[in-house]
Amino acid sequence: MVTTQFRKAATQLNLPGDINLTTALSVWRRNLTEYSHTWMTNVLPNFFDPVLYLLGMGLGLGMFVGRGVNGLSYIEYIAPGLMAASAMQGASFETTYNVFVKMNFAKLYDAYLATPAQIQDIAFGEQLWANTRGLIYGCAFLLVLIGFTLAGNRIITSWWALLLPVAMLMTANMFALIGLTFTASIRNINYYGFYYTLWLTPLFLFSGIFFPLENPNMAGGHAATIAWFTPLFHAVKLMRGLAQGPLDWSHAVSAAWILAVSAVLSVVVPRRMRKRMIH
Repeated sequence: MVTTQFRKAATQLNLPGDINLTTALSVWRRNLTEYSHTWMTNVLPNFFDPVLYLLGMGLGLGMFVGRGVNGLSYIEYIAPGLMAASAMQGASFETTYNVFVKMNFAKLYDAYLATPAQIQDIAFGEQLWANTRGLIYGCAFLLVLIGFTLAGNRIITSWWALLLPVAMLMTANMFALIGLTFTASIRNINYYGFYYTLWLTPLFLFSGIFFPLENPNMAGGHAATIAWFTPLFHAVKLMRGLAQGPLDWSHAVSAAWILAVSAVLSVVVPRRMRKRMIH
């Protein structure tokens, strides 16, 4: 009787794709509860990583980049891109190692499935939590950039920067879905070495964070064209435009690119997760 009543109440909040929002939020809340006990040890490593890049590359290497880049000092140029990378890393780690451990070693998903929860509810709950973590890391880094701006740097110079948390959430959501797709496709945790080394690291290095890709000497002038088909490139471009302006149609295209990829993967992920759990 109780189970029947619970199912009836839960199905009152369904999303497209037959996702039960009530159940998905229960998965999100469970992750939040666990995270509240360990947030210090989780936040600090991911927070300091982009900050150290900002200081080491922006101030250190920046001393040798005399005229700066596009009229900005080097630290001002790389800061928005590092903010995009921070959101990417927060969401990616959550939907790779953490989800894999919960699925395969802790057998947490087996426990979920013993309740009215369905696979698509679990996947969406993990996606929401990865978005939350990406937003936490991105906003923490944004506070650092605001501090640099108040100290006299031109990192945040546009009122469009008020929309940066939205861009962070879009970035985190896209990489959460990418991470879930990969996690649902592997059975050996060692494959994440390939994911991070051959996927995330090249994105981090060659998505326009550290140097303009429009240089005609790079890849025969096609570097920007190649990068256009990669996800972090659009996140970097969007956040740089929102932080420093001016915005133009290309930033709207980047936002649409992120949303389109996320929409496609939101259909792929539940199917991959279902296949992974069944087999």
